[in-house]
Amino acid sequence: MEALLTLVTPTALPDVLLVTPARHGDHRGFFSESWNRARMAEAGIDIEFVQDNHSFSLQQGTLRGLHFQSPPHAQDKLVRCGRGRLFDVAVDIRRGSPTYGHWVGEELSFENGKQLLVPKGFLHGFVTLEPETEIIYKCSDYYAPECDGAVRFDDPDIGIDWGLEGAEVVLSAKDEAAPLFADFTSPFTYGETS
Repeated sequence: MEALLTLVTPTALPDVLLVTPARHGDHRGFFSESWNRARMAEAGIDIEFVQDNHSFSLQQGTLRGLHFQSPPHAQDKLVRCGRGRLFDVAVDIRRGSPTYGHWVGEELSFENGKQLLVPKGFLHGFVTLEPETEIIYKCSDYYAPECDGAVRFDDPDIGIDWGLEGAEVVLSAKDEAAPLFADFTSPFTYGETS
């Protein structure tokens, strides 16, 4: 088999990366390396992931986010779609960052195989674009409920275009009660690693 190459592309928020692993297919289907630590380190992504999460959403319009985990258990996330289609979003919440409060979104699907690398210091959220969508993501730290936080998905100061245009949104009670960005004090500072 020829070398498996992965394309790593910066987004409008340079620290958020679009990672597109090569797929090699034939009459049986395809093969793809969704993560290869050595190859990613060569591309400048040197992260040790310690936990994999798998989320399944029954309904189109299921929105999860905007979430973060604060220091000392902040998480880098590498998000991909195992089945269906989703719109994945990252928001810069590093105080002092030139892109503080800015967001970027990418469509991830089983078909396109794209992944979004959401670093520490960013809110993360997604909305499902098809029923029965699966999201699979790697985390660089373990889930720590005492560090878990959220900001409203429809915050007017952030202004994310989720592409929902009047569609019914399915939310958890936690996400319905999340604070507005103006009432949120970020635990992250631009230039600091945690």
